[in-house]
Amino acid sequence: MQVIHRNKPVGGLTASDFSVTDAGQPAGALTLDKDNDHLEVLLLLDVSGSMGQLLGRMGSVAQKALAVLKPDDKVGVMLFARRSEVVLEPDADRRAAVAVIRDAAVERNSTLGAGSSLNEAVMAAAEYFKQRPYDGRRALVVLTDNGGLSKELPDEKVIQSLAEAEVVLNGIVPDGVDPPKPPPKGVEVNPDYAPANIFRLAEESGGEWMRSDKPEKLGEMLDRIRQRYTIYYPAPESAPGLWRALEVTLSPATRARYGNAKVRSRPGYFSGPVQAASSSGSGGSPWSSATPR
Repeated sequence: MQVIHRNKPVGGLTASDFSVTDAGQPAGALTLDKDNDHLEVLLLLDVSGSMGQLLGRMGSVAQKALAVLKPDDKVGVMLFARRSEVVLEPDADRRAAVAVIRDAAVERNSTLGAGSSLNEAVMAAAEYFKQRPYDGRRALVVLTDNGGLSKELPDEKVIQSLAEAEVVLNGIVPDGVDPPKPPPKGVEVNPDYAPANIFRLAEESGGEWMRSDKPEKLGEMLDRIRQRYTIYYPAPESAPGLWRALEVTLSPATRARYGNAKVRSRPGYFSGPVQAASSSGSGGSPWSSATPR
């Protein structure tokens, strides 16, 4: 979960600064953790031809960008174009991640095909997380120019898969890249093909996006993710597999202090077996906008 005021993360908040509803009902006693949680980050890099220049510059700042993470945070790398592939499992060794990021610019689509399939790649990343034991707040950081079409894989299905994997997506796009425009009135489109929309995937998973040609934005994004909060509360009783909507707001006093601050959080989760304590399971706690559990 993240609180943004004047485009900067708000630090120093406590559990009393928040109010949470779970499926429309007030959550139990809240516990907030920011400093002791650790991250498992997967960088999803678009290596289609149009991204070569930005990827090349990204490699030159990768070491500095990853330095904002804590020593026990883990970073993995997945590349995608027409197809996708995990080339580095999440690991605390920054040197391996830096080397892979530097090499990404010369991928040249030799193994991953021409073009770009964003939704397919994000879905593959979500499925990858589902197969891994939960090992810290999960964050997916996607670098892409938002090009290409997805065949028979609408955004709604991808967003659901991200929720099931308990991972929040964050995007970095070059300057000048905008969300896809709706078709002109009266023009029919093939519903089996959806234009890439990294903006929607980020916002509806509880993450954020940045627009910049500066490779240093990777470090800023990781720093913002690192500053997010995790809120825990007792898991409510619920049949397994049900969708439970979450709403996080600031307390009246905190809202008055920060004016138009924006709270970003997961929109909800799929319930799991009810836990006696609030520290495990996907039944409602712990959770956060970055990668709840």
